[in-house]
Amino acid sequence: MNQATMPDLDKFADDARAWLRTVAEPRTQIKWGVGSDSVAVFENWTAEQEREETDHIRAYEQTKFDAGWGSMNWPVEYGGRGLPMSYVLAFRREENAFDVPRRTEMFSVTQQLVAPAIAQWGTPDQRERYVRAMLRTDLIACQLFSETEAGSDLAAVRTRAVERDGRWTITGHKVWTSGARVADVGVAVCRTDPDAAKHSGLTVFLIPMDAPGVTVRPIRQMTGGSSFNEVYLDGVELSDDYRLGPVGQGWPVALTVLAAERLDAGNLGLANADHAVELARNLGRELTEIERDKVADLVTRSYVQRVTGMRVAAAVVADKDPGPEASVGKLLATDTMARTSEVVRLLLGRDLIADSGEWGTFAWTEHVLGAPGYRIAGGTDEIQRNILAERVLGLPREPRP
Repeated sequence: MNQATMPDLDKFADDARAWLRTVAEPRTQIKWGVGSDSVAVFENWTAEQEREETDHIRAYEQTKFDAGWGSMNWPVEYGGRGLPMSYVLAFRREENAFDVPRRTEMFSVTQQLVAPAIAQWGTPDQRERYVRAMLRTDLIACQLFSETEAGSDLAAVRTRAVERDGRWTITGHKVWTSGARVADVGVAVCRTDPDAAKHSGLTVFLIPMDAPGVTVRPIRQMTGGSSFNEVYLDGVELSDDYRLGPVGQGWPVALTVLAAERLDAGNLGLANADHAVELARNLGRELTEIERDKVADLVTRSYVQRVTGMRVAAAVVADKDPGPEASVGKLLATDTMARTSEVVRLLLGRDLIADSGEWGTFAWTEHVLGAPGYRIAGGTDEIQRNILAERVLGLPREPRP
């Protein structure tokens, strides 16, 4: 789409707002104390609830896609409109003002991490089979990356894929997999050449999660829920059609996914920070000086995180690599989540840990217990600091084993 045929951005936003009114209520009309008070960082759902919620969110995503408001920056062949990223960001701003279903991690993994990786590295058949289906969320994907001995050091994976007569047999164990119970496809990093250098002997596969030999076991968290899973791959047999990218080139394929993951992390925690500020407004009593100071600090830091997110978005719109800004955004996000917990503990006191049934009180335990997990998820805080130290401050690289 050229500049002459591109819609006016203001009219585009007006049209988006008009469409959103047909499918959801504006958030300004939502009253405090009405509806769900969930602020969970990692949802505390049973398998049935996770499937039900996934289907609910999927229905909205499919409606949005079919109406032309999903994947707008993608080519028409994939159901997009070929618009610049600035239009996607404009739609998101409008969408945030409406009470649409809150997307779980699986949807960003599917649409913003895995679909682009397949579009870049997949064969024509794979692109035709998966990309549009994932953008529309007909198919849901999960990441089969981390292992007990390969968390931050992804290249240390031990899951083996052995090729014989054009077929692959995959054996191994993955952990901390979000959404494995509802996913249709798992993107797995496997070692195909044990004798090659650590980063060179890897290959990526698209594993059907219902394939024989795939077993999913939920991991119980201290919140009581099971958002994460172990996935056992016991002799899973696949044809070469399920290989993503060249043999031995799994590292650059994985980096394509990881880069998108860090870009998507900049808005983490902002919704709950805003909710904590609303809690302060609706507490029913005057705040102490210390409480006011802590709430004001949270508001300020939330704005800093938003400004950093705008810088990352501006780089994406300009078709530039955001670079270290994405790492700054991730660190700011985990800091915002921690400070949100501090504010809530200060405001609620014992009401935070006593389930009185009062709306918007005990529900915060899900945030307080879940927030520390994001210091690890999506790239650990230590890894983000290493990136900033090496790429921004010019400090010596950390010794590599």
